[in-house]
Amino acid sequence: MSEEAHLLTDLQLAVMRVLWERGEANVAEIWEALRPERGLAQTTVATLLSRLDKRGAVSHRREARQFVYRAAVTEPQVRRVMVRELTARLFDGDVTALVSHLLSGREVSAGDLAKVKALLEERASTSQPNGNGNPEEAIDARD
Repeated sequence: MSEEAHLLTDLQLAVMRVLWERGEANVAEIWEALRPERGLAQTTVATLLSRLDKRGAVSHRREARQFVYRAAVTEPQVRRVMVRELTARLFDGDVTALVSHLLSGREVSAGDLAKVKALLEERASTSQPNGNGNPEEAIDARD
């Protein structure tokens, strides 16, 4: 499956979140879940699902006269690819610059800082560099 299935727009993410939460749903159920916030037509939801299906982000089965959709990619997979793309595009691949930006861009509570510190310490103690001296392989395998 290409990474294109993991790069999603805000609206596509909203559809995927419904599927991740419910496991599977038909067009009407997804439309109903999104209606209060998005105000979309059912045909728009159907078009989105068709395009996500072609990209491999969702799959479907036929039940009676309608399709029932399910996510074909997980939320952690989508997050990983989208953050990697964001890091590459906005920070020229510099993870340190990304983390610095996240920590300086808004108020961060002492509890959140403690969690970040614990995650970094855990990562430092469990990451084993790959053959090139690069721990990226160990980082990707965790999610």
